[in-house]
Amino acid sequence: MITVANRIFVNPERADAFEERFRRRPRRVDTQPGFVSDHVLRPTKEGEPYVVLSFWESREAFEAWRTSPGFRDGHKGGRTLPEDTVLRNVVEIHEVFTASKDAGEG
Repeated sequence: MITVANRIFVNPERADAFEERFRRRPRRVDTQPGFVSDHVLRPTKEGEPYVVLSFWESREAFEAWRTSPGFRDGHKGGRTLPEDTVLRNVVEIHEVFTASKDAGEG
């Protein structure tokens, strides 16, 4: 399993519009093969990024999503936000090698 953390730095003046865009997103990812779940995390301190944290069965499943028509269609709505909404974003991919459900095993 892998996680993909998209750290999105948002103009504080545009945070409400950014959040509304996520609430109304088409959620095409939910039916993508290999997709497990996602969480959209709001920062608790100004200047810190939002984090879109998704879980995938494999890197291949995530890459298939990233190159799919559903990905392109699902991200079109971001173009409707004012240009200065997203200041920058950083994508991090990690492999899960242990998780809390593994506690006490082995």
